[in-house]
Amino acid sequence: LADMRNLPVPTFVKLMALPLLVTTWKWFYYAPNTYKELKLARWRKAGKKIPDGVITSDAVTIRSLLFGGTPFYTLWEFFSVVIGPYLLVHFFLFPLPLLVLGEYMGTGHGMYISAVKNLFLADLLTNFHGFVAVVTNHAGDDMYRFRDGCRPYSGSFYLRQVLASVDFWTGSDINDFMHGYLNYQIEHHLWPSLSMLSYKRSQPLVKNLCKKHGVPYVQENVFIRTKKTIDIMTGVSSMRVFPEEYERKFLERDAIMEAAKKNKKTVLLSDKCMKAAQE
Repeated sequence: LADMRNLPVPTFVKLMALPLLVTTWKWFYYAPNTYKELKLARWRKAGKKIPDGVITSDAVTIRSLLFGGTPFYTLWEFFSVVIGPYLLVHFFLFPLPLLVLGEYMGTGHGMYISAVKNLFLADLLTNFHGFVAVVTNHAGDDMYRFRDGCRPYSGSFYLRQVLASVDFWTGSDINDFMHGYLNYQIEHHLWPSLSMLSYKRSQPLVKNLCKKHGVPYVQENVFIRTKKTIDIMTGVSSMRVFPEEYERKFLERDAIMEAAKKNKKTVLLSDKCMKAAQE
């Protein structure tokens, strides 16, 4: 979003470029950034130190690989490990039997070429569907951005999942299926490992809990969210920044709670039973 937003061109030019971006975003943004997260997880697991000056939350895109590079991997590694194998196998090797079949039937390369064209067209359509189903429920002038990271599954973590995500219309089985159950985006971010039906059951509970504590719970249809996302991408509107004072206080509270957990002495059930028996 930032690359499009910061382009020094009129808004109408950005709007004209939107179809290309929306139908290829997995290639140019989602794939390189997901691979960065994988590399980062491996570094942390191996105890490797993050290089000084590297902001781990910064997105890695094709543009950054081409013009600035990234400490996580090279452009060649990305092509040879991520994009290249998928491009070769999915689009050219997978329909290869049709080439042999066409030669056998005397129809030439027609079936093979048609299959390759259809696979590319299908990929553009799935990019578009993925953009509408995923990107639009994280962007808008009612969504919050944060300055610093937080501990996984801390109080700040759960709060941020609600403040930086949107649910689409929910409830109907057909509607949920058409959204790929990603219309329960808030619940998905709160509990990534839950089943789809569990998202559906937990949604009213989460909504009521947010209402009880005054936490904004945003739920709108996909068309409104798409319009708000386009406004962010073209610079017409901006996302909100969470107040620094509150962000710092919540992070400090998380640290205190984490320290309290570590200092708390674990009492085994067997010890409790022994103590009760002695009394």
